[in-house]
Amino acid sequence: IEQGTPQQFGLPYRRVSLSSVNGKQLFSWYLPVEGSEKPVPAVVIMHGWGGNAEMMLPLARPLHAAGFAVLLVDARNHGQSDSDTFSSMPRFAEDMASGLDWLAAQPEVDAGRIALLGHSVGAAASLLLASRRREVAAVVSIAAFAHPERIMRRQMAAKRIPFLPLGWLVLKYVERTIGHRFADIAPLTTIQHIHCPVLLVHGDADRSVPLEDAELIHASAGGRDVTLLALEGADHDSIEHIDSHGDEL
Repeated sequence: IEQGTPQQFGLPYRRVSLSSVNGKQLFSWYLPVEGSEKPVPAVVIMHGWGGNAEMMLPLARPLHAAGFAVLLVDARNHGQSDSDTFSSMPRFAEDMASGLDWLAAQPEVDAGRIALLGHSVGAAASLLLASRRREVAAVVSIAAFAHPERIMRRQMAAKRIPFLPLGWLVLKYVERTIGHRFADIAPLTTIQHIHCPVLLVHGDADRSVPLEDAELIHASAGGRDVTLLALEGADHDSIEHIDSHGDEL
């Protein structure tokens, strides 16, 4: 649960409650752009697994300074948002969609210039949502995995769990629980259906999701407007490394 607020970063904000799937409410912080005479661009920011909106504030600061209204959202079962039966990457995407719709309805926001930014599972969710919603103007994906099966295989191998038959059964159980085939929602697949510019940000010292995953997503883009920014020395949760790249974001 959040301990601080955007005020610690000198950012104006107000608390917003968003309606999501299953009648659940999402805790959010909205950082408006004050004094603009015309509608402004905006961005929805989503944390990763086990994270919350507060962890993403270092990224909100350079974007807000650049003139973006910013909406930081807690996914269901995270931060101060409502609990639900389970969390999954598609559910993160549903919660981001709630933020996208809310921003588009704000009179001070240019509904044609709303971007998505996500970290880890939130990054994969950003790519999934952008593949479904053509009105998304841009995506910044930070430390996304290439395929859910790849990351689960790595986790099982680290715990010396044999893939056959136990690991395979676990993967099939998870697919059945979340209601999606991994092949359909994997960033390797969704990147091929995105029509807006995408920036893939990944640390070359990421021990949770190797840089190779970002390279695979980039290679799968098929000539689309997808840029890969590799950060030297950055680990999976090295938000402070990314903060220094505000201009690229």
